[in-house]
Amino acid sequence: MIPACLLSKMLKVFNAKTSELLSHHQVEIVQKFPKEGWVEQDPKEILNSVHECVEKTCEKLQQLNIDITNIKAIGVSNQRETTVVWDKTTGEPLYNAIVWLDLRTQATVDRLLKKIPGKNKSFFKFRTGLPLSTYFSAVKLRWLLDNVEEIKQAVGDGRAMFGTIDSWLIWSLTGGKNGGVHCTDVTNASRTMLFNIHSLEWDPELCQFFDIPMEILPKVRSSSEIYGLMKSGALTGVPISGCLGDQSAALVGQMCFQDGQAKNTYGTGCFLLCNTGQKSVFSEHGLLTTIAYKLGRDKPVCYALEGSVAIAGAVVRWLRDNLGILKTSQEVEKLAAEVGTSYGCYFVPAFSGLYAPYWEPSARGIICGLTQFTNKNHIAFAALEAVCFQTRELLDAINKDCGVPLNQLQVDGGMTNNKVLMQLQSDILCIPVVKPSMPETTALGAAMAAGAAEGVGIWSLNPGDLTAVTCERFEPQINPEESEFRFARWKKAVMKSMDWVTSDISSNGDSSIFSSLPLGLYIMSSMIMLIGAKYISGNGN
Repeated sequence: MIPACLLSKMLKVFNAKTSELLSHHQVEIVQKFPKEGWVEQDPKEILNSVHECVEKTCEKLQQLNIDITNIKAIGVSNQRETTVVWDKTTGEPLYNAIVWLDLRTQATVDRLLKKIPGKNKSFFKFRTGLPLSTYFSAVKLRWLLDNVEEIKQAVGDGRAMFGTIDSWLIWSLTGGKNGGVHCTDVTNASRTMLFNIHSLEWDPELCQFFDIPMEILPKVRSSSEIYGLMKSGALTGVPISGCLGDQSAALVGQMCFQDGQAKNTYGTGCFLLCNTGQKSVFSEHGLLTTIAYKLGRDKPVCYALEGSVAIAGAVVRWLRDNLGILKTSQEVEKLAAEVGTSYGCYFVPAFSGLYAPYWEPSARGIICGLTQFTNKNHIAFAALEAVCFQTRELLDAINKDCGVPLNQLQVDGGMTNNKVLMQLQSDILCIPVVKPSMPETTALGAAMAAGAAEGVGIWSLNPGDLTAVTCERFEPQINPEESEFRFARWKKAVMKSMDWVTSDISSNGDSSIFSSLPLGLYIMSSMIMLIGAKYISGNGN
């Protein structure tokens, strides 16, 4: 039996004049954990869920008396590193999509490191902005080429295409084997380790290092332009004109267009991005340099510093599905609020190693500081604190790299509905936390990019034209000394979580950290957002 969990694919429709969410539809799909550390999705199931979302959402709009011919553009937002290879002659995937969290490529990373002077993980940092890690697409693609005979054969025959989820969807929706457009945008390309973030082109030397044939790579486009037209379904003929990796989409949706503006998204993982403008800033404190967006073919590229944490919301689902101390994910807020403290208990949820700022794949999760007094409420509180401490580590790194401390943090994502978490976050950061009243910022960002594209032009991104967003604000309620004490204890726990894994994770059988999450890991794989015409209204006029 292959362990699995349910994910969601969502489609959202926005009013381009008011940014109002008009309608949406969500479909659950299955995520698979076939071996230890392996995380996969079925690309055909992802595509079918998109088709279903389109049809169901159009039905809902018609029930609201909204004419679907008012839908003028489509935007795509997706996981950035999840890797797909398919056959361009049949339109069929040649293997399941390998998800960003997947750890099977650690042996591939170790082998590639031996080719680098001094085994320096950051050897390509100034070209790609990234360390050599299981996280990024190049090593996933290398593993597929080494281990899947169908893919080797398709590459040899000139039939193979590679892409992240955005590429797979855009190619399929614009015709597939009958003339589909094989492209990606700069934000997704920048997460492959094959892309030069300065020249904005696939890098021949990087492709040679990873031994990736360049002919299988998609064409790289801006984040806001018409890539092609929908070729089937209720939205046939509507242009797909926006494409952003999920975290870049959230940055745009939060309207962080100025240097130094930052947002933190709380989902399965936690992702803190700080806009550095047209200058690529390289971290000395474990952060990534990534492309934030390029909102038009002739528009400048903007960069961001990024801190990535693998496990945030997933720790709550682990408490629910594995320990059974919660009936619902929402219950964690009530349990934590009843005690208001972890009573010295600290939780490091390094289920898949530690990402930023450590990049330590050998780490594993620990709960420490337990006493006979510790109960499930304290563990629930410690789990929420863990999310906040991880964010604190990212924020400290960004402040050191940028030289100007952030004076507030803009937040989004499903976990931000937890008021205990948001207050904890403000307390631990010692700065205000600001949550927009419209939480669908990732979807909104992709819709904005689509509507602003040349040839569509129904959404202005000029600062004076952007709709003001109302926000909920959380102010620090503890003194900085207490915050520092708790953070220092957390750092001590992090050190104790390291060096637990010393051998190749892919050769240790099938008892997996991931298969221990039968229904517990919720990952947003892809979203498609539709935007209505500028003057769309409830009666379709």
